Amino acid sequence: MKLNRRQFIEGGIASALLSGEVLANKNAAPNVLFIMADDLGYGDVSCFGRPDFKTPVIDQLAAEGLKLTDCYANSSVCSPTRTALLTGQYQYRFAAGLEEPIGRNAAGLPGDAPTIASEFRKAGYKTALVGKWHLGGPPDFGPIKNGYDSFYGFYPGGVDYFEHKLSHGKKKLNFKGADGLWEDDVKPVKADGYLTDIFADKTRDYLHSFAKEKTPFFLSLHFSAPHWPWEGPNDVRRSRDLYDVKDEDGGNAKIYAAMVQSLDANIGRVLKTLASLGMDENTIVVFTSDNGGERFSYNWPFVGQKGELLEGGIRVPGIVRWPRQIKAGSVSAQLISSMDWMPTLLAAADPENSVSQDLDGENLLSVLLGKKSAYARRFFWRYKANEQIAVREGAWKYLKLADKEFLFNLEEDQRERANLRIHHPEKFDALKVAFNAWNKTMLPYTDANFSYDVKKLYSDRY
Repeated sequence: MKLNRRQFIEGGIASALLSGEVLANKNAAPNVLFIMADDLGYGDVSCFGRPDFKTPVIDQLAAEGLKLTDCYANSSVCSPTRTALLTGQYQYRFAAGLEEPIGRNAAGLPGDAPTIASEFRKAGYKTALVGKWHLGGPPDFGPIKNGYDSFYGFYPGGVDYFEHKLSHGKKKLNFKGADGLWEDDVKPVKADGYLTDIFADKTRDYLHSFAKEKTPFFLSLHFSAPHWPWEGPNDVRRSRDLYDVKDEDGGNAKIYAAMVQSLDANIGRVLKTLASLGMDENTIVVFTSDNGGERFSYNWPFVGQKGELLEGGIRVPGIVRWPRQIKAGSVSAQLISSMDWMPTLLAAADPENSVSQDLDGENLLSVLLGKKSAYARRFFWRYKANEQIAVREGAWKYLKLADKEFLFNLEEDQRERANLRIHHPEKFDALKVAFNAWNKTMLPYTDANFSYDVKKLYSDRY
């Protein structure tokens, strides 16, 4: 008798999932470990090009799975991307997604929106988030209200790696009453140590718990690294001397390298635990970033960085490993974005599950599994600072920066230098028309839903 995963769970025989007979079945429900770095540039891991240091764990992950060369973030800053990742929709459909990024006094993601976590939970999975949230704080917002069974992490855009708080000038700031580390949206918690280590430790604890419960899991591991403040694992003295969480000062290439290498090592610790529990063969592991890198990033061959719709601000590393289903050493040029992970991973976990509403993201599972060739798609971006617009369609990209407009062929010109708008006026006009039609279906920017001037926030690059 062939049973699907929901029948196993609802029939009260979930314990059979860990029997040798079921584990040998390639159709057993996979676990999902979604790892997202923060502000990691396209070339900041060595398998994507970093020339001055190595990231052996992430490199091995790519060697054992699929490398996505055309992986995009839904935005060039974090909270809009996280809105799209959680909802499977363009972030511009939500007030929270219009904040670029969400400020200290802004609203968050509403709890009635179906999310990747709530859909996995509906399908019988245990769900947990470790790390950065940045979609609004308690009591009104938080991961528990958006489908996660468990949460351990922080709410604002960044915190000190040793003090674990958001601070300026040694004066504590209140982020919706939720500064510091929190657990399950209900209580602040204390911890000692380097934040990247702490998040890996907590993730390993969850993995042990899931193994003991014999329940399939969807686990989001959203590291804060290598987001500012610029603090490596040996910079505790600097942290406690300055205790000033901001991006305008500090840092250098050496510190940044230490932050990324710590990220890599801690991913290794998590993957080692996954393997020791016998769960690695049937766990889908995704690795990506929420947007392009900052000032110490290596985005070659692209130009631009966080806060910009040039490729360096939105093209991010993408890796998927699933030993039972994805051929090791695979490479794909399929266009994929943050909002595609929800339908794609749900299709892998439960083919019979229907998402609660229409999504902007697409199910790309057949492409990731090598059963279908990469196909052409069209993506849209807009970003209020500097009045930026971008459209990607196949090899073509329309880009608007303030009052300047461009048309690039990314297959021939990855660095976005040759403006072809005069040579291909039909394509230029068609992409502008497509953007305008799409934009009418999205929420407009207003002063009410844009809490502060991002142009001032990123004053060093405008």
